[in-house]
Amino acid sequence: MLARAAGTTTGDLTALFVAHAHTTPATWLVRERVRAARTPLLESGASVATVAETVGFATETAFRHAFTRTLRMTPEAYRALRRGGPFELRLPARYRAGDVLAYHGRDPASPSERIDGLRLVKALTTTDGPAVLEITLERGRATVRLVGVRRPSPRALHDAHATALRLLGLHADVRAFEAFASRDAILWPIVSVRRGLHLPLTATTFEGLCWAILGQQINLAFALALRRDLLELAGERIGSLIAHPTPERVAALDIEELRRRRFSRAKAEYLLDAAAAVANGDLAPERLGDGSAVAAEQALTRMRGIGTWTARYVLMRGVGFEDAAPVGDVALAAALERVTRAERRPTGDEVETLMRRFSPYRSLATFHLWAALKDGAR
Repeated sequence: MLARAAGTTTGDLTALFVAHAHTTPATWLVRERVRAARTPLLESGASVATVAETVGFATETAFRHAFTRTLRMTPEAYRALRRGGPFELRLPARYRAGDVLAYHGRDPASPSERIDGLRLVKALTTTDGPAVLEITLERGRATVRLVGVRRPSPRALHDAHATALRLLGLHADVRAFEAFASRDAILWPIVSVRRGLHLPLTATTFEGLCWAILGQQINLAFALALRRDLLELAGERIGSLIAHPTPERVAALDIEELRRRRFSRAKAEYLLDAAAAVANGDLAPERLGDGSAVAAEQALTRMRGIGTWTARYVLMRGVGFEDAAPVGDVALAAALERVTRAERRPTGDEVETLMRRFSPYRSLATFHLWAALKDGAR
């Protein structure tokens, strides 16, 4: 029906959705309907059945299934967020909590997030002010608390829920990816040993953008050190933790102070330029996921100092687009060399070509390739 209304074929419409939204029309429509249901559930007294009908679901049962699968809680549990207490997220089967915690704990000295056993603690700037998000992972569930405000507002808890989904990598359809990978001779050997691997995102897209700029052309240890300096210079303190700075606070930094902190002049300029663009409203990173991935990449690469690798890293780790391959990544090229048993390291153009076989799941494919390289898997 939608294809006819657009004057095109179903196949062409699906191809456009995959290219721009990194998903199929049907999946996109369900996701957007679920997202539209969040506000009336929190802010109105309408019944679940009424909300389901309002956002376009044919039955309440279909709505409940889609809502729970997308947001990892029932509609009633989501509505209960307005009471201000802790909430639980349902974790998928085979969820690899250790991998997600290892990603967030890759810098033990970070003042922004900490790992304590199976608990992730992350400092945030919320609509209620500075707060700490605590996520405790258990078998089949994650318990989430927002600490630091007396009684969190519904809006703050709405945002905390969305942030928890991002941090835990619960935005992507891992089951669909694994079904796809099972039919690929290159991908399945490395995916089958890591079933349940999720791709965690940064707390905000702006944080992901800053991290991508900091990580350009340097090793991980040095990038983490620069991130600690940025947090200490511009972040907001919350007890012993520091929340990632806002675009305004980053844009206000003195370039010479960054230079004294071992930032190259180019890296400092790129960071300040990006923050100023966000602060001035020229770039809206938190809205990039609402539109086309193609347009988002173009908006990013128009900025000075942001090339294909940086833009696609942001799309993959900062936005959550599911079909982004960070071409230019040395580790990705090395992983492809290994799993394809090539005689030499593929060039950037060759990486682009090789990764096309994993579309529309190139983000998760990239994460598995990185993991395989780290483990020395063949």
